[in-house]
Amino acid sequence: MASGRHVTLLLLMLGYAGWASGGCREAQLPRDCEALCSFDQHGQVTSCELRAAVLLVNNSKYEISLMKVMPVLDLAVAKARSLGLLPYWLKLTFFPQDDGCDATYAQIGAIDSYSSCVHVFFGPACDYCVASVGRITKFLNAPLITTGGFTYDFTEKKVTCADEYFMTVRMGALSFRDIAFVFIDQMKRNRWKKMHLLYDTNGQNVVAGRHTCQLMMKSMVQFVKKEEIDYGTFDVDSVHVKDYPEVLRDHIGNVYSVVVMCANATTIREILLAAEELGMVDSGEYVFFSIELTSSDNSTKEPWRVVGDTPERNEKARKAYQALLTVTTRTPDNVEYLNFSREVKSLAQSRYNFTFGNSSVSTFVTAFYDAVLLYALALKESLPDKPGEVNLDGGNLTRRMWGRSFKGITGYVHIDENGDRIADYSLLDMNPETSKFEIVANYYGANKTLEYIPGKRIHWSGDRLEPPPDTPTCGYDGSLCPDNSLPGYAILSIVLSSIVVFLVVGSVFIYRHFKLEAEIASMTWKVHWEDVIVMPSEKFKAGSLYSLAPNKQRGSQLSIYSEDNMSLPGGMDRRSFVPTGIYKTSKIAIRPIPRNKVEISRPLLLELKRMKDLQHDHLVRFYGACVDPPHCCLLTEYCPRGSLQDILENEQMKLDKVFRGSLIHDIVRGMGYLHASDIRSHGNLKSTNCLVDSRFVLKIADFGLHELRKPHPLDPDEDRNSYAYWRKQLWTAPELLRMGRRPAEGTQKGDVYSFAIIVHEIEMRQGPFYLGNASNLSPREIIEGVRRGGGSPLRPFLDETSVDEEVASLMDRCWAEDPAGRPDFAGLKEIVRKINKDSRINNLLDNLLSRMEHYADNLENLVAERTADYLEEKRKCEELLYQLLPKSVASQLILGRSVIAETYDQVTIYFSDIVGFTSLSAESTPLQVVDLLNDLYTCFDSIIENFDVYKVETIGDAYMVVSGLPVRNGMNHAREIARMSLALRDTVMTFSIRHRPNEQLKLRIGMHSGPCVAGVVGLKMPRYCLFGDTVNTASRMESNGEALKIHVSPKTKEILDTFGTFDLLCRGEVTLKGKGKMTTYWLIGEKPLPQLENNNVQQVRTTVMSNNQIPAISTPRHSIYGQQQQSAQTQTSLVTGNGAPPALSPSHHRSNNTGSNSTQQQQQVNSESLPNHNVESGANAPLLLPVGSVP
Repeated sequence: MASGRHVTLLLLMLGYAGWASGGCREAQLPRDCEALCSFDQHGQVTSCELRAAVLLVNNSKYEISLMKVMPVLDLAVAKARSLGLLPYWLKLTFFPQDDGCDATYAQIGAIDSYSSCVHVFFGPACDYCVASVGRITKFLNAPLITTGGFTYDFTEKKVTCADEYFMTVRMGALSFRDIAFVFIDQMKRNRWKKMHLLYDTNGQNVVAGRHTCQLMMKSMVQFVKKEEIDYGTFDVDSVHVKDYPEVLRDHIGNVYSVVVMCANATTIREILLAAEELGMVDSGEYVFFSIELTSSDNSTKEPWRVVGDTPERNEKARKAYQALLTVTTRTPDNVEYLNFSREVKSLAQSRYNFTFGNSSVSTFVTAFYDAVLLYALALKESLPDKPGEVNLDGGNLTRRMWGRSFKGITGYVHIDENGDRIADYSLLDMNPETSKFEIVANYYGANKTLEYIPGKRIHWSGDRLEPPPDTPTCGYDGSLCPDNSLPGYAILSIVLSSIVVFLVVGSVFIYRHFKLEAEIASMTWKVHWEDVIVMPSEKFKAGSLYSLAPNKQRGSQLSIYSEDNMSLPGGMDRRSFVPTGIYKTSKIAIRPIPRNKVEISRPLLLELKRMKDLQHDHLVRFYGACVDPPHCCLLTEYCPRGSLQDILENEQMKLDKVFRGSLIHDIVRGMGYLHASDIRSHGNLKSTNCLVDSRFVLKIADFGLHELRKPHPLDPDEDRNSYAYWRKQLWTAPELLRMGRRPAEGTQKGDVYSFAIIVHEIEMRQGPFYLGNASNLSPREIIEGVRRGGGSPLRPFLDETSVDEEVASLMDRCWAEDPAGRPDFAGLKEIVRKINKDSRINNLLDNLLSRMEHYADNLENLVAERTADYLEEKRKCEELLYQLLPKSVASQLILGRSVIAETYDQVTIYFSDIVGFTSLSAESTPLQVVDLLNDLYTCFDSIIENFDVYKVETIGDAYMVVSGLPVRNGMNHAREIARMSLALRDTVMTFSIRHRPNEQLKLRIGMHSGPCVAGVVGLKMPRYCLFGDTVNTASRMESNGEALKIHVSPKTKEILDTFGTFDLLCRGEVTLKGKGKMTTYWLIGEKPLPQLENNNVQQVRTTVMSNNQIPAISTPRHSIYGQQQQSAQTQTSLVTGNGAPPALSPSHHRSNNTGSNSTQQQQQVNSESLPNHNVESGANAPLLLPVGSVP
């Protein structure tokens, strides 16, 4: 069969040579094809069959395949017949042929189809197949209508049959020519003069077969050359993914800003990831275009997301795709096309047993629908109305298909004069908010214009608002831009300055935090009941109200302090008094706390501290609180003039405008300060807690500490039917009355409402909430009316004849129903100042001098108290610092000087521990171990005070001491440590363990001399630490020593020999960890001083008093190896106390020179150091000091 076809093909090719020279021939049906028509009894043709070959690949992976196109052709024929384009007597039959997307098979299929009497060819789609079949169709005199033929070669002008592709009509929705026009339009629009083309040769083979992207870029080059646009090309087909960054650097680099890519989705993603890695995306100087030959759902959704990839790479890809613009064929979204797509899928399933899936029908497939309609239009113009002589000349039909427009399934179809369809394209950009690609513009090939969709724009990478230039300004690595960065020293200066500022600010915050915590913990507010002198109470003998004149009979009573008082019906006078007393020479008011026991919590401590610190001329001063049951009470400033309500109800007291203005002004100032403080609001402001002092200065009371002022939760609720319960709510704002559980602290706007009611009391002097003619309403009825609100809320009566218009306006604004409409006290201060601008407020009753003296006294007392508090806290802080750090170092920190880590050339370090301490601890209780260590270290601490040494730390049974720092003492450091070691060894030999008095405590001592570095480490809990190899060596000397012996290194022995007073015994070579073998020595004792050799032998008696009352110890300083006892010894007595004892020698003292800090280190001594050698505070142990010595 194959060989027969090849023979037929050969014969046809030989015969077609003659046809080509003669041009296109008229279509005369071959004799053997007459059977395609049916004849009646008279020999007339009644019907004919027109056969069409369909040359496509029979593989569904291709975008254009037989199983996808055949149902479209069936629907197109039905549509053409319904439109009357095909006569009733003409039947159109399709003959599908599988061309395998191969040029040879496509030619064979075409010849084989022609031998079967076909008159038109639909397809093929692959460009190589279109070229091979298109060249022979003019010899077959049959039109070739294809949706392929994308390359530049098919755009040649066709005029006569001699032209190569004269019989070829391109109906595809894609044309490389039109895609080139899209990019040329973008280049001109953005003033770009050069571009780079990156492609993968076989990147998108599913559309047009092999080499699709290569052919497309070849066509692109032909068109951009005509526009004089510079370009570069590179094929990434043979490049590994890991080499993509190198490709971008070498071929794009800092030369091209515009990159056009044609490849599959995976390659595009990897190229963009490489660009993001190089910084091309963040720079905003590069723009990438991707040519998507098929319009798919993925191209308009999230092409950057790969399901199997990691979230990190997907996020990196999402960022990279911000620099990508996609050009793809325009897909219609009208209802007609969507319905047609569903019909195609249904027909493919039922007739051809093929399932499309969820994806929509491609425009490449639907283009065959438009191809059938185009052919039917040309055929209709060529066929007679009745069967007869049928003229199917291919050249005639082809020309009739050129240069016409008609309505197809995707909209209007335009065929140019060369027989090529003019396609439309869409430009897609990623929306940065949704991270999905959206159509921002459409290119219409008919008029060659790019139209942006209203409300859409291109989001350029790097947050640019304009497109980048065609040449990078700075390049992906910034190498093209001048280096305007700061020099290294400037950056270092900025960084160091920032660190210093950060440390200073952090230190300030830390200091303030610790200061606040210290103030809270100090409980300066706390008052003991025995410190309060309660004044004896007396019955109130005056009239119903206090007079403003001094009244001795008033005694220690203060009326109307934070409680309501009023004359009740029936002559009942309900008045409450507050006890008074004396506290620290100040007269105070004592307000009982309505509970037997006060639970102290941190919020309560903080509020008590704030109350203690709150001081203002118009706020009642809070002296403190007593929480000693059963005398739980609050102590506040005593105001002898009583409450504002007392003054207002005293008919003998005349209140002129100046007095009233003064009272209002005092309330505004006091409440303004209260609202600006940490208390924030009052919550219970009324005339009964506005108190007046002896100078007629009004002060606000009963603010804050609501937790202590309210009754205990277990106490029975107040009687809600009582008169007092409703009356004390007359000052409450309506929005608070409507709350089920109103906050005890109230609100600031609620305080403004209460202020308005008080102002009305001051102006009208008729009591709270005076209603004029409606004054017979009970407080409960008034409260219900205020709570209801409404358009005309219930408010107190205003007599316009007796109240100034400005004051009336002030009240209206302050008791507005809407809290937002009420002014704050900062604004009220300005309003009241304008109202009282002509008044002599400061000269009321007491002259100006009297009030200034009052203010001066208060200020003087405040300054004295704060100064004393400051000095006390400063003293405490300094004492604490001296316990944490050496005094010389702490003094520098107190003076605000930086303490730098300091190198010491020669120091001697002492280490000791207790042999068998682990087993001893295991056999003892924790408390017994604590007592043992406390007794031992108390004894040790008292002994080392007699030497020029510094105790570094104690950890468990380990004890570390150093001499020669922080104050240098020449070469005396070794002698000081040696003498101290002898004293400690002699003392421990007679040391008694409380719970094991018969057991000998075995102290093991090691010492070494050498250089080290000392400094303060850390900001929180700073420690004075030693660093260097000397520390390690001293520790090794101790760990390799023996019980009740002093192990000395060669270096220390060398220094001790210079004094000539110490007995040392060579131990021999000892292997030390990290040091190898070392010859070490035992320190036996100290010889008598020369000036003491002729003196009598003296005993050294050391009396140690500690927490367990260790008995006095009297032992000679001698060698434990049987050496000769010293002939002269020093007697030292150690007791607790604060005396200033004489030192053992002139060098036995401590100095307070500058220490060191670990923030910097002048000299690095050794690479090895021993951590945690910090200052050991002895604050918790008894202080043992020498009180004298016996010669």
